[in-house]
Amino acid sequence: MGREETEQGIAAPDPQAPVSETARAKVNLTLHIRGRRDDGYHELESLVAFADVGDALTLFPGNVLLLDAARTDIALPPDLLGPDNIVLQAVRAAQARLGPLRAGRIRLEKRLPVAAGLGGGSADAAAVLRMLAQVNGLDPRMPELLEIAAGIGADVPVCMVSRAAWMTGIGEVVTPLVDFPALDAVLINPGVPIATARVFEALAMTPGESVGKPTPVPDGDDAIRHAIRAGRNDLQGAAIDLCPQIGIALAALDAAGAGVSRMSGSGATVFGLFEGTGAARVAAEQIAGEHPDWWVRPVRLS
Repeated sequence: MGREETEQGIAAPDPQAPVSETARAKVNLTLHIRGRRDDGYHELESLVAFADVGDALTLFPGNVLLLDAARTDIALPPDLLGPDNIVLQAVRAAQARLGPLRAGRIRLEKRLPVAAGLGGGSADAAAVLRMLAQVNGLDPRMPELLEIAAGIGADVPVCMVSRAAWMTGIGEVVTPLVDFPALDAVLINPGVPIATARVFEALAMTPGESVGKPTPVPDGDDAIRHAIRAGRNDLQGAAIDLCPQIGIALAALDAAGAGVSRMSGSGATVFGLFEGTGAARVAAEQIAGEHPDWWVRPVRLS
């Protein structure tokens, strides 16, 4: 429901019906920093996948823009509902670029840790852009909307796609990976937020510095699996120095039998890959039992 047929027989959005989106957690399976541009931004290559867990957003169309939030087992930061929230930034940016757009009350159910390397805020922003497109009868793939996403944050373009992709540039170049194999994993956040800016500062790259050569986009199941095994996260060492709990979480994944364990984004969330859903669930239960204060989830990445 929520849609009606036009005279041409094409489904059109019901302007009164609420729409919902899941802001899936972004996981950087690899993250290679290739250099730092003269403007200070870092060039990167990242193989990104998305988990079957995420925040839940609902847009109730109306004339007044309002954001409210609910929590599950995630502590909400005090400024989450402030005017600078990335969800409200996304709405204002879309309205500034595309003209008057119907918005309304946005309900955000926060299920992902914040400042965690999972792109939670970026995924929320991308989800609200997709909902705005639906309510206003726009194509979510329209170039203007993708340009808006890139202007909000480096992870927002890939979160607009919300599927496995190869991400380059400063995050604005996104190439979906059509042959990505679904992977079973365990996500751990040790409950300590870490600021992305501090991690990049600790990396200490100078403007104009470059490292290595661009890597071809992995093509096909075998190439993708090899890229994951051979990859790395260039921010991991600096993040562990700032937040030793990351190293402890990685050690817990290794002890539980992860084939690959690595940090996602700038941390503090880490992931471990396992052979099958059952193995991931057993590992998650074991780790959660040993560390009840951690956020631990078995997930499927796609």
